[in-house]
Amino acid sequence: MIPAEKSPQRPTGLKQQLLQKLLYCTGDMQHFHTHMQDQAISVQLLEWSLRGVSSVIMVDNPVSGALILTALTVSSRWQALLGSAGLLTSTITAIIIGHERQEVSRGQYGYNGMLVALLIGVFSSAGDWYWWLLLPACLAGATTTFVSSGLAPVLDKWDLPVSVFPFNTVLLLYLACTGTHNPYYPNFPALPLVAPLSTNNTQLDMPQLLKGVVLGVGQIYACDALGPTLIILLAVLIFSPVMALHALLGSGIGTLAGLSVAVRQDALYSGLSGFNGALGCMAVGGLLFTFNWRIHVFSIVCAFLSSYADIAFSNVLASVGLPASSWAATLTVTLMLLVTGRALSSYRIPTGPKSPEHYLHTPNQWAEDNTDCSPV
Repeated sequence: MIPAEKSPQRPTGLKQQLLQKLLYCTGDMQHFHTHMQDQAISVQLLEWSLRGVSSVIMVDNPVSGALILTALTVSSRWQALLGSAGLLTSTITAIIIGHERQEVSRGQYGYNGMLVALLIGVFSSAGDWYWWLLLPACLAGATTTFVSSGLAPVLDKWDLPVSVFPFNTVLLLYLACTGTHNPYYPNFPALPLVAPLSTNNTQLDMPQLLKGVVLGVGQIYACDALGPTLIILLAVLIFSPVMALHALLGSGIGTLAGLSVAVRQDALYSGLSGFNGALGCMAVGGLLFTFNWRIHVFSIVCAFLSSYADIAFSNVLASVGLPASSWAATLTVTLMLLVTGRALSSYRIPTGPKSPEHYLHTPNQWAEDNTDCSPV
């Protein structure tokens, strides 16, 4: 009788162990980061790089970084290689010039390098496996570290993050320097999001439109394949369900904004019209402010502003063959951070590696938590 009474408890124990292992991989995995401090520098560099991969989408989790890198490899091995080259170059440059170890270990100097290398590959018209492209990808990745180092003291005066200002700046300079007819590094010209009336019809494919909402999240990594995008969404969900929700919400809002001004249908279906909205919505609703109904409304506003600004920048910059990239979301989020109204500024939280779920209470409570946790 005794074994029969104990046997029903064993599955419960297995479920608890499985749940604990799953929870171990969620959030910022600070326990894992602490454990890695005693490992060899090569092993630590791997963790730093994986955190840099996930930081592109404002996530700080090495498991998420591994999933995203897997998704990029599935989508395009050449793009994954270019992104990794830019990531490693920018991270190693930060180590060489002596940046703080804590910032480097969190991937803060890696994600800009990865982004610029990915976009260099996307806009290159030389085709995949054009090995000479590794040279500008690595140089541009290193340059983002220097630009980030120069901008940080200036933006710190207003308590603003460097964000992806280095990526946007370096990419714009590279594409303007090489152009579309360069014999060594030719590029595709960027197209405006709003198409001429003669080539733009009003008939929509709803399944493709819904697919475009999901792809808007993948377009943050210049990925337009559904399978890899779902893996990227899973990576965000592991770090924070709140941020995953805002990523899809922002992309949907960006798609609505694109529909309202009749952007090109291929931009709607590929997610190009949604990724700036996703970035803006995630930053305000899941990263930089405590989550509540008021901030949720502000995140929706930020998504709309980012999307409309992206359409405007795209139409202007495309006249000279340059892309708008993520300037719209970057500038809009910066504007939201500069707002001095108490309804917004009082909910500002310190930028750091913690997931939004850590701050799902009032500013006074998390201030008390920080005070209680401070060393004596």
